[in-house]
Amino acid sequence: MDLEDERPLHEQAADAIRRAIADGEVGPGDRLPPARDLADAMRINANTVLRALRQLRAEGLLEFRRGRGVTVLHRPDPEAALRGQLRDLLAEARRRGFTTADLTRWIEEEM
Repeated sequence: MDLEDERPLHEQAADAIRRAIADGEVGPGDRLPPARDLADAMRINANTVLRALRQLRAEGLLEFRRGRGVTVLHRPDPEAALRGQLRDLLAEARRRGFTTADLTRWIEEEM
C-alpha cells in the first residue's frame, strides 16, 4: 500500500487483488487467502481488506461462499472495468451538476 496515494486504502487493496487476478497469480476457481492473512501481507487492517473484497464481489470478480472462503470467478476485463468506472464518474458528475463537456475538457487538460 502506498501511503502517499490519495486513494483510500480499500481501493488500493482492491486494485492489488485485481492486479493479482489479471496477472494470473490467482485464477478462476482459486480461493484467496483469508482476509486476515491478506491484511497481514498488505500491512493494513482486516476490515479494510474485507471492504476491498466486498467491492470486488460487487464487480463480479469474487464469490463469497460460507465455509469455503472467497473464490475468484473470472479474470477482469480491463476495458469493462474502466467503462464501469467511467459510468460511475459520469453519474457522480451529473449529481454534482457537471456536464459531459466538463469531463471531456478535464480529460483533455490531463492528456
